Amino acid sequence: MTSKGVYNLFVYGSLRSGFQSPAYEYISRFFTLTGSAKVKGRLYDLGTYPAGVPTDDDTYITGELYRVSEENEFSWAMGQLDDYEGVDAEAEEERLYRRDIADVYCDGQTVKAWIYWYNGDVSGRPDIASGDMMDYLNSKRNQ
Repeated sequence: MTSKGVYNLFVYGSLRSGFQSPAYEYISRFFTLTGSAKVKGRLYDLGTYPAGVPTDDDTYITGELYRVSEENEFSWAMGQLDDYEGVDAEAEEERLYRRDIADVYCDGQTVKAWIYWYNGDVSGRPDIASGDMMDYLNSKRNQ
Protein backbone atom coordinates (compact mmCIF):
# COMPACT_ATOMS: atom_id res chain seq x y z
CA MET A 1 0.00 0.00 0.00
CA THR A 2 1.95 2.99 -1.27
CA SER A 3 1.30 6.31 -2.90
CA LYS A 4 4.27 8.12 -4.38
CA GLY A 5 5.09 11.37 -2.66
CA VAL A 6 2.83 11.01 0.39
CA TYR A 7 5.15 10.82 3.39
CA ASN A 8 2.79 12.34 5.97
CA LEU A 9 0.86 10.56 8.70
CA PHE A 10 -2.15 11.84 10.64
CA VAL A 11 -2.81 10.28 14.06
CA TYR A 12 -5.71 10.82 16.46
CA GLY A 13 -5.51 8.13 19.16
CA SER A 14 -2.80 6.22 20.99
CA LEU A 15 -0.21 7.31 18.43
CA ARG A 16 -0.53 10.96 19.54
CA SER A 17 2.28 12.43 21.63
CA GLY A 18 0.06 13.08 24.66
CA PHE A 19 -0.57 9.38 25.21
CA GLN A 20 3.11 8.51 25.61
CA SER A 21 2.37 4.92 24.62
CA PRO A 22 5.08 2.52 23.44
CA ALA A 23 3.72 3.03 19.91
CA TYR A 24 4.33 6.77 20.21
CA GLU A 25 7.95 6.09 21.11
CA TYR A 26 8.19 4.26 17.79
CA ILE A 27 6.62 7.19 15.92
CA SER A 28 9.00 9.67 17.53
CA ARG A 29 11.97 7.64 16.22
CA PHE A 30 10.84 7.57 12.58
CA PHE A 31 8.59 10.63 12.20
CA THR A 32 8.86 14.36 12.90
CA LEU A 33 5.88 16.24 14.33
CA THR A 34 4.61 18.87 11.91
CA GLY A 35 1.89 20.15 14.26
CA SER A 36 -1.69 19.90 15.42
CA ALA A 37 -4.08 19.12 12.60
CA LYS A 38 -7.60 17.97 11.78
CA VAL A 39 -9.35 15.79 9.24
CA LYS A 40 -13.00 15.45 8.25
CA GLY A 41 -14.47 12.59 10.18
CA ARG A 42 -16.26 11.37 13.30
CA LEU A 43 -14.66 9.89 16.36
CA TYR A 44 -16.19 7.15 18.51
CA ASP A 45 -15.27 5.65 21.88
CA LEU A 46 -14.72 1.89 21.61
CA GLY A 47 -13.64 1.63 25.24
CA THR A 48 -9.95 0.81 24.96
CA TYR A 49 -9.30 2.86 21.83
CA PRO A 50 -10.99 5.39 19.53
CA ALA A 51 -12.49 4.75 16.12
CA GLY A 52 -12.23 7.39 13.44
CA VAL A 53 -14.54 7.11 10.44
CA PRO A 54 -14.52 9.39 7.39
CA THR A 55 -17.42 11.71 6.68
CA ASP A 56 -18.36 14.44 4.22
CA ASP A 57 -20.05 16.40 7.04
CA ASP A 58 -18.41 19.45 8.58
CA THR A 59 -17.20 17.46 11.57
CA TYR A 60 -13.53 17.04 12.32
CA ILE A 61 -11.18 14.76 14.17
CA THR A 62 -8.33 16.52 15.96
CA GLY A 63 -4.90 14.97 15.96
CA GLU A 64 -1.31 15.43 14.95
CA LEU A 65 0.41 15.53 11.58
CA TYR A 66 3.79 13.84 11.18
CA ARG A 67 6.27 13.51 8.35
CA VAL A 68 8.65 10.59 8.01
CA SER A 69 12.19 11.65 8.89
CA GLU A 70 13.87 9.51 6.20
CA GLU A 71 11.81 8.90 3.04
CA ASN A 72 13.71 5.69 2.27
CA GLU A 73 12.45 4.25 5.60
CA PHE A 74 8.80 5.15 4.98
CA SER A 75 7.56 1.79 3.68
CA TRP A 76 9.20 -0.11 6.52
CA ALA A 77 7.99 2.36 9.17
CA MET A 78 4.41 2.28 7.88
CA GLY A 79 4.51 -1.51 7.73
CA GLN A 80 5.28 -1.56 11.45
CA LEU A 81 2.35 0.79 12.13
CA ASP A 82 0.07 -1.31 9.90
CA ASP A 83 0.88 -4.25 12.15
CA TYR A 84 0.15 -2.21 15.30
CA GLU A 85 -3.19 -0.97 13.90
CA GLY A 86 -4.35 -4.43 12.80
CA VAL A 87 -4.34 -3.62 9.09
CA ASP A 88 -2.70 -6.88 8.12
CA ALA A 89 -4.84 -9.28 10.13
CA GLU A 90 -4.43 -13.03 10.04
CA ALA A 91 -6.90 -15.00 7.89
CA GLU A 92 -9.22 -15.75 10.84
CA GLU A 93 -9.00 -12.22 12.27
CA GLU A 94 -10.92 -9.11 11.32
CA ARG A 95 -8.98 -6.06 10.14
CA LEU A 96 -9.43 -3.41 12.83
CA TYR A 97 -8.30 -0.47 10.71
CA ARG A 98 -7.55 0.34 7.11
CA ARG A 99 -4.94 2.83 5.95
CA ASP A 100 -6.06 5.46 3.44
CA ILE A 101 -4.99 8.88 2.24
CA ALA A 102 -7.01 11.86 3.46
CA ASP A 103 -6.94 15.63 3.21
CA VAL A 104 -5.49 16.97 6.46
CA TYR A 105 -5.78 20.58 7.55
CA CYS A 106 -2.71 21.99 9.32
CA ASP A 107 -1.69 25.63 9.77
CA GLY A 108 -4.10 26.91 7.13
CA GLN A 109 -2.90 24.41 4.53
CA THR A 110 -4.37 21.20 3.17
CA VAL A 111 -1.95 18.29 2.78
CA LYS A 112 -2.34 14.64 1.88
CA ALA A 113 -1.54 12.21 4.68
CA TRP A 114 -2.04 8.59 5.59
CA ILE A 115 -4.65 7.90 8.25
CA TYR A 116 -5.95 4.76 9.94
CA TRP A 117 -9.75 4.64 9.62
CA TYR A 118 -11.71 2.19 11.75
CA ASN A 119 -12.87 -0.76 9.67
CA GLY A 120 -15.74 -2.00 11.86
CA ASP A 121 -19.23 -1.03 12.95
CA VAL A 122 -19.63 1.96 15.28
CA SER A 123 -23.39 1.57 15.80
CA GLY A 124 -24.33 2.23 19.40
CA ARG A 125 -20.86 3.48 20.31
CA PRO A 126 -20.51 6.84 22.10
CA ASP A 127 -19.77 9.70 19.72
CA ILE A 128 -16.85 11.90 20.76
CA ALA A 129 -18.50 15.18 19.76
CA SER A 130 -15.36 17.31 20.19
CA GLY A 131 -13.47 15.05 17.79
CA ASP A 132 -10.50 15.17 20.17
CA MET A 133 -9.63 11.98 22.04
CA MET A 134 -7.28 13.77 24.46
CA ASP A 135 -9.95 16.30 25.50
CA TYR A 136 -12.52 13.53 25.75
CA LEU A 137 -10.37 11.42 28.08
CA ASN A 138 -9.46 14.45 30.22
CA SER A 139 -13.15 15.37 30.62
CA LYS A 140 -14.00 11.78 31.60
CA ARG A 141 -11.28 11.83 34.28
CA ASN A 142 -12.61 15.09 35.71
CA GLN A 143 -16.20 13.84 36.08
